[in-house]
Order: sequence, then C-alpha cells, then structure tokens
Amino acid sequence: IDKFPCRLLAHKYPETPNLGTMTNHHEWTQRTLRPRLIVGGTPCQAFSIAGMRKGLADDRGNLTLTFCNIVRQFAPEWVVWENVPGVLSDETNAFGNFTAGLGELGYGWAYRVLDAQYFGVAQRRRRVFLVGHRGGDWRRSAGVLFDGKGAFHADLGQSEAPEIIANCLEASGFRRSQSGNGFTYIHDGRSLRMPTVKEAERLQGFPDNYTAIPDATDKERWKALGNSMAVPVMRWIGERIIKVEQHQKEHARLLERSA
Repeated sequence: IDKFPCRLLAHKYPETPNLGTMTNHHEWTQRTLRPRLIVGGTPCQAFSIAGMRKGLADDRGNLTLTFCNIVRQFAPEWVVWENVPGVLSDETNAFGNFTAGLGELGYGWAYRVLDAQYFGVAQRRRRVFLVGHRGGDWRRSAGVLFDGKGAFHADLGQSEAPEIIANCLEASGFRRSQSGNGFTYIHDGRSLRMPTVKEAERLQGFPDNYTAIPDATDKERWKALGNSMAVPVMRWIGERIIKVEQHQKEHARLLERSA
C-alpha cells in the first residue's frame, strides 16, 4: 500500500498483481491464487527498540496474526516470515501466538536469527527468519535454516567477522535503530554520514540503480530499501528450500525402488 513500492512493483514486474492491504485478504480468491510459498515481513515497529514495543496491542503488531490467517486461507506448502529480533522478547508473546497458530494449522516450523553481513553485504543486519512446512514435520523447516554452509562466517561455526566485511564500506560505526528502515552509518575517517541511495542498494544486495524508476526521489528509494529484506539472505533461504525439496524427492524415489 506504500505508494513508491507499488510503483516499483508495477515498473519492474508489470504482470504481478498487487492485491493491496493484507487486512483485506478475505477478498482474495483461491481460484486465482494457489501459492506454494508465502513470504512476508510483517511490520516490525511494534517489536523494535525504536518503537513503543506494544506488540499485539499495536495494529501493526497484530498483522502477525493476520499473516497467520492468510496462511490458513491459502494453505501453501512453504511459509517464510521475517522480523526484528525484538519480536522474541515481546511482552505480548506475539511470536508465541504466531508459532502456535502455525502449529494448529499443521505446519512444522523452525526459526533462526541470521545476520546479513555473513552473506556478503556490508552491514550488520540481524533478523529473525521463520520457515514453515505444511505437514507438521519440523525437520524439513530446520533443514532449510540449519544445514549446510552459508549461515555462519566461513566454516568456524561461530559469528566472527573481520573489521572490513566488504571492499566498499567499513563495518564500523553504529546502528541508527533496530527498525526496518535503519541502516548502518558510514564512517569515512572524519565523520559519520548516511549511505547514498546507491550505497543503500548495495548494502541490501540489489544491483546499482535497481530502484531508479521514473520520477523516483532519493527519499522514496532510501525508505523502500531500508524496509526491504537483504537479497543474499533471501536467496540463500530460497536455494535451501529447493535443496530440501530435491532431497525429499530423491528419498521418495529410493523408497519406491526398494519397495
């Protein structure tokens, strides 16, 4: 419903429908929507240290449960959900209600805090990622988030990063906030400054000028990038889902041969 992301979607992906606010999901029809995967990052302000942390008492926090209702309506095979780490300590137990809802719907799930800096971008961006799989077996979801290389720095099995984590920017300075549109300040040796729009695109893993659509302002582009998910992290999760599915298919073929 934010105007600039709507324009960006229409410009980049004109064949992709924009269904509008998720609170109207009951108006979406299953005859035209049969998703195998639903991905969402519900608003984080209700759980962020930059907000009031009202959790489910905040309308934006309540969209966590709306997301669960969307899963109920369309019953996708896979679910991926993202939010700030503050959701794990929310006093209204939004995360507990959310995961309980997924369990009642027959989804096995696993979650993990992943930091974008270990996926090749020059910012410390810790986010909670939950993966759910229809059928109640949590092991498939855990297989996405916890198996294989990529989630930790190198092969050390621990979150260690050098001071310089990219050729373009230093990993020093401090975070503006834990909110969705916070970026790391850049220290140029003399002062701190906010990243340029092109730097913000690189910080999130987008190609240069990806958001440079006609009539776009720097403010609109910067805000949209800050609210986005880091591309390399989402790519890694998507590739892991594919690998888990391929493994399951191969396992099923082996069982058929041995039967």
